[in-house]
Amino acid sequence: MTSHPLTSHLRTKHRLYAAALGTLLALSGIAPTAGATPPRSIYDGAWSVLIVTRSGSCDASYRYGVQISDGMVIYDGGGPITMQGRVTPKGAVRVIVSAGSQWADGSGKLTRNTGGGVWKGQGMSSACAGIWQAERRVD
Repeated sequence: MTSHPLTSHLRTKHRLYAAALGTLLALSGIAPTAGATPPRSIYDGAWSVLIVTRSGSCDASYRYGVQISDGMVIYDGGGPITMQGRVTPKGAVRVIVSAGSQWADGSGKLTRNTGGGVWKGQGMSSACAGIWQAERRVD
């Protein structure tokens, strides 16, 4: 028994679609890493930052995550926090953080995997100041 030419054509077309779809699905698993752009700054990536208060009535310490992307510092958490920051190609950092009426202005230096500096700002009831330490997160 021979198949109808139209049925044979549809089966071939169906096989081509299935093969193309299978290829696309297989490639989709590697596309994000194969097509990803390399970091533009040696500081790009995920960082953990420890804030330590040395004077004033702010919290004694606080740890949070940031992302650095093309030298821009981006808060890696939720909540009503605004963060503006930049890392220069030589590692100098300047960050301003605010949440409501509270704010902090920090500066310092990063190396490839660590960093640190100082900060000053305004807490709920008084001016505060302290230090910060950063380390690159390994995911």
